[in-house]
Amino acid sequence: MASTASEGVHEICDRYVDDYVAADPVAATVHGVAGHDHRLTDYSADGFAERAGLAARAHAAVSAAEPRDAAERAAKAVFTERIGLELEIHEAGLDVASLNVISSPVQELRMVFDLMPLDTEQDWAVVSARIAEVPQALANIRSGLLSAADAGHVSALRQVAKVAEQCETWAGLKEEAGFFTELVGGGPSPSLKADLEHRARAAEEAFAEFAGFLRAELAPKAPVKDAVGEDVYRLWSRYFVGAALDLREAYEWGWAEFARIEAEMRAVANRIKPGASAAEAAAALDADPRYRVRGRAEFEAWMQRLSDDALKSLRGKHFEISDRVMALECKIAPPGGGVGAYYTGPSEDFTRPGRMWWSLPAGRDEFSTWRETSTVYHEGAPGHHLQIATAVDQSGGLNKYQRLLAFTSGHAEGWALYAERLMEELGYLSDDGDLLGMLSEQLFRAARVVVDLGMHLELLIPAGTGFHEGERWTPDLGLEFMLTRTITDQAHIRDEIDRYLGWPGQAPAYKIGERLWLAARSEAQARAGAGFDIKRFHTEALKMGGMGLDTLREQLSHLD
Repeated sequence: MASTASEGVHEICDRYVDDYVAADPVAATVHGVAGHDHRLTDYSADGFAERAGLAARAHAAVSAAEPRDAAERAAKAVFTERIGLELEIHEAGLDVASLNVISSPVQELRMVFDLMPLDTEQDWAVVSARIAEVPQALANIRSGLLSAADAGHVSALRQVAKVAEQCETWAGLKEEAGFFTELVGGGPSPSLKADLEHRARAAEEAFAEFAGFLRAELAPKAPVKDAVGEDVYRLWSRYFVGAALDLREAYEWGWAEFARIEAEMRAVANRIKPGASAAEAAAALDADPRYRVRGRAEFEAWMQRLSDDALKSLRGKHFEISDRVMALECKIAPPGGGVGAYYTGPSEDFTRPGRMWWSLPAGRDEFSTWRETSTVYHEGAPGHHLQIATAVDQSGGLNKYQRLLAFTSGHAEGWALYAERLMEELGYLSDDGDLLGMLSEQLFRAARVVVDLGMHLELLIPAGTGFHEGERWTPDLGLEFMLTRTITDQAHIRDEIDRYLGWPGQAPAYKIGERLWLAARSEAQARAGAGFDIKRFHTEALKMGGMGLDTLREQLSHLD
């Protein structure tokens, strides 16, 4: 992208987004930019190189631009930090090699279809055109992974094998019908349906063949060891957190935070059932019919009611929420991905609302709401939905990059975890069952800091922890720790260990981010004294959009 001397930071960033989504149609759909839904992204080495070239040119242009005002100074800081890290990851060869169980090109290729409208004949024609591109898109991923392997970059064998299983599910080789068969089953008129069904079969065959490639060709090249080591971990940590952490200090802090929350949980558990441990209190809550929902449809309806109620009751009193942000859809996710909840943002024009998705364990038809109440607040309001949709809604103050592409795990996940605690402060978790559920999630996120750092850096387990003291972390010890020292659902925990090992540095971003949000609020409160307005603090903070934690720390220092 060429730039002119007269262009400001906002114009360069806007044009970069336009160029980027044209080169990455999947990202265009994910971020709700219209006009690219009929195509799929080129995930070959050449495709990654093309997008890196766009990023490098934009980074140079923004770096050279003189900000016109405070808003452009903030935009410049956000863009250069985020894009600079993306370029470092590309130069290290880690983007082309990306393969893990939760967030890599294979999952993007499948999940993008969840975000496409299916209301009209024209919608189905666009879906049909994109399904037709699935075989070539998988061929491009295969080419990219082999190219990365030749350069010495291959994901660990665990990730290769687990992604192969996911592909087999989507191909219809497991208990349920294939993803694309299910997708087109409720399709349009017979004139389109024949093509859709043919293309769906071809897409599923391509996923089946790709699973075979992973097992037969990539797996023999994959390292058995899961730990990525300190150099790779530091780079991914900077990317996910947006700050250069002192990894040993973060590890020690994670242990201290884990112990603090554990003690808090014991007190709540004792109120639920005198003398009970957290695990015993959890068992009592699981057996209590007041917290039980049967059936997936009822679970979906429960989370929709809870998220709707939260938006309505928070609006005007605790947060400024625009009409467009009030729309949040809650849906059960298609099978094949990891277990748990996640959020997808609204389209740029809000014709597609923000959505909370819940990926449920196969075969389960009964759910305990006490475990999930705070997760609805995390994914919905005042968590991800309020934060991300508010940023998308700031067309008058933020450029396209800030509104659509500046997501950072430390900023977003830190806010969402902060939002769970905030709901306790505001009185929404007065029920001890729901409170124990929130604390369980807090404990789980503190454990993530310890386990993620511990496994990838193979750190020593310190004395006084009551868990394999003096030994070095391994994946088996990580699994044992999560199973025995948290009260999270066991099926979820097994998925989580695979997630951490394939996505190094992301899991600690929740607690590290929450730590910064809490510190920033305390500092703003100290500056303002009796005049501190928490509603104003939250509103101004959310209107800033996404950014790395170092940038956030600087921007929040100006709020009171």
